[in-house]
Amino acid sequence: MTQSAAQAHAVAPTAVRSTPSGRIYNYSAGPGCMPESVLRQIQEDVFDCRNSGVGILEHSHRARVFDAILMEAFAECREVGGIPADYEVMFLTGGSTQQNFMVPMNFMPPGRGGGGAAVGGADYFNTGYWSQHSIDHAKFFGAVHEAASSKLDNYAFIPSAAAHKYSGAPAYAHYTSNNTIYGTQWHAIPTTPPGVPLVCDMCSEILSRPVDFGRFGLVYDSAQKNLGPAGVTLVIARKDLIARGNTDVPYMLQYRTFASTESRPNTPPVFPIYAMGLMFKWIKAQGGVKHFEAFNAQKAKVVYDVLDESTFYKGHARADSRSLMNITFRCPTPALDDRFCAEATKAGLDALKGHRATGGMRASLYNAMPVEGARTLAEFMREFERTAG
Repeated sequence: MTQSAAQAHAVAPTAVRSTPSGRIYNYSAGPGCMPESVLRQIQEDVFDCRNSGVGILEHSHRARVFDAILMEAFAECREVGGIPADYEVMFLTGGSTQQNFMVPMNFMPPGRGGGGAAVGGADYFNTGYWSQHSIDHAKFFGAVHEAASSKLDNYAFIPSAAAHKYSGAPAYAHYTSNNTIYGTQWHAIPTTPPGVPLVCDMCSEILSRPVDFGRFGLVYDSAQKNLGPAGVTLVIARKDLIARGNTDVPYMLQYRTFASTESRPNTPPVFPIYAMGLMFKWIKAQGGVKHFEAFNAQKAKVVYDVLDESTFYKGHARADSRSLMNITFRCPTPALDDRFCAEATKAGLDALKGHRATGGMRASLYNAMPVEGARTLAEFMREFERTAG
């Protein structure tokens, strides 16, 4: 490569380093920011994990070092989340997208067929891009009934309990608790009819606040928002629900396969599980989910106060449905949105560009985002409004 070509491919340096460590603030919706203390530990363990003389990237999934790491991850997850004893904790791959078809594949009634023409079905709440994605996958395995939807209002709110309309006898009911793209969040767990398991895509908010996992049949979460790097999916499921899952499903797509093999029927994602284990320990060390409930509310308020005081910015989410994890807003014009993002990046505030479905900006304030990150963003927003508005 010539010198000019290399220069063309080089990444321009960031103009401002925002944190004391020299790192910038990362507001990405996922993979999201991670705690610096965890990253430092990872640096050490990549070279030599637990004084074994071997780095974590090299350890066998059957080695004693990983045996200990895996058992600790299971235990720490149960402790920090308050997971009941009659629930399995499993580490899978494929992200939440794989869960979109694994759930109906395992729990839709037998005799299903493509295109939603099968016997039986399930109820889904349609509150955003990913819940619509879940619905689209489920239709391959059975009939889907929408229990409530905010699609006609561009997913700007969470439907109230009074709007929930369940079908006669659904195999389960599914909802997405936090909508990263539209910046909305369920602030109460929906109540299902007696005997109907509740399934939740908790991908972008798990362990950010206390949750009674005993109210769910199954919860799934991709790690790359609050629990570490991409590559592992946490699934928490009631044991009896797993046991009665469909058996005419490929072995590696049955939950019972992972429940019965310590999540390693084949080589699991060793490094992401290790990193997730560190995140469980970090959450506990900070004070657990009760701490983060208050901490995340504090951070979000700093930014929402700017939106509420402004005549320049417009938030996407209705006030009663606002997410504490993902704050979505825009300027008066798309051109100003682009300018906002460009100037923010130069100032060391990275990944604020919104999803193409909503435009504007999106600030993700996951557990690992320090309060200084919210304050720095709020200060930048006020200054940008003053100079551009």
